[in-house]
Amino acid sequence: MSDQAELQELANTYFDALYFGKADLFAGVFHPAAMLYCFTEAEPVIMGVEKYLEIVRGRVSPASRNDPRKDQVVSIEIASPTTAHLRVKEIFIPKNFVDELTCVKTADGWKIVSKVWHFTLDAR
Repeated sequence: MSDQAELQELANTYFDALYFGKADLFAGVFHPAAMLYCFTEAEPVIMGVEKYLEIVRGRVSPASRNDPRKDQVVSIEIASPTTAHLRVKEIFIPKNFVDELTCVKTADGWKIVSKVWHFTLDAR
């Protein structure tokens, strides 16, 4: 499988994890040392992947509420044999998200090492 196809598959798994609220799917796409950042609001959110997985395990998923699913890969940029960047969009009502995902190619395939997101309200 090409790197482009592998990164598209990673994005699809990421979207499934978000929509269905599956921490185990996230654990498969994130590198264990990944960091997550959001500076949308006055108080920045900065956390490691384990903290993020705890949050996912404790929240209600969009699928369980029958929310509409809207996700999109905006771009995939392969910068080198071991680094890539994904820009994706998704809805988690009532928020529209843009996520910047920095990826590295490991012995286990492509993994997300950094997620930086921004959101706006009223996803309808």
